Amino acid sequence: MVTATSAASGSASERHTIGEVLALLRDDFPEISIPKIRFLEEKGLVKPERTPSGYRKYSRGDIDRLRYVLRMQRDHYLPLKVIGEHLDAMDRGLEPPAIAPTVPTVPQVALAADGMPSAESFLRRDGLRLSRKELVKVADVTDELLAELEGFGLVSPSRTGHYDTDDLVIVQTARELAGYGLEPRHLRGLKAAADREVGLVEQVVAPLRRTSDPTARAKVEETAGQLAALSVRLHATLVKAGLRPS
Repeated sequence: MVTATSAASGSASERHTIGEVLALLRDDFPEISIPKIRFLEEKGLVKPERTPSGYRKYSRGDIDRLRYVLRMQRDHYLPLKVIGEHLDAMDRGLEPPAIAPTVPTVPQVALAADGMPSAESFLRRDGLRLSRKELVKVADVTDELLAELEGFGLVSPSRTGHYDTDDLVIVQTARELAGYGLEPRHLRGLKAAADREVGLVEQVVAPLRRTSDPTARAKVEETAGQLAALSVRLHATLVKAGLRPS
């Protein structure tokens, strides 16, 4: 159990830098990042020591707290406010409340080893269908944020009024971006860029769709998946290169 005592335990030699913490957590939580760890610190969920020069130093207890927070978010979709209440109770020697599943478990998005979506992930159809209420609950967002995302065309329900896995990932990502001050209106450029990438893929596969050759037509989805994965890789790498200090 994560307690105040465990958070304070350990000698100075057991303190870790934020980069080391990232490495320790990444196997269990592949989407963890340094900005995410800092965000959780800003929310008061972990309080690492600071060296005289201002560098963060994390104890074993701090890392256990981060694991607890990330697990509660991923497995039980608890909002940070509730997780903070759990940690406060545990710091005071109390047991956290039992966590009962309240929503369906959603499938993990398939990612390649380097963190980029694989070609196969563009072909996968998991059949997930979430109601509006379920999407708001699972993604931990407000109805207002979801309405804004719909207003700017970032997500939209199906003809039956349901949302799929892609909608869930978009809404969750938009929520995290909102933590940095980026609102749905700021994401219109990303949607436009994505639409242009889709247009490029469609430009290549359109002749295959029109052909009478059954072999060629069968390759449409496979080709589209491979092109989409390459396009996303190029896009992500261009962004990475653009952010690199000159």
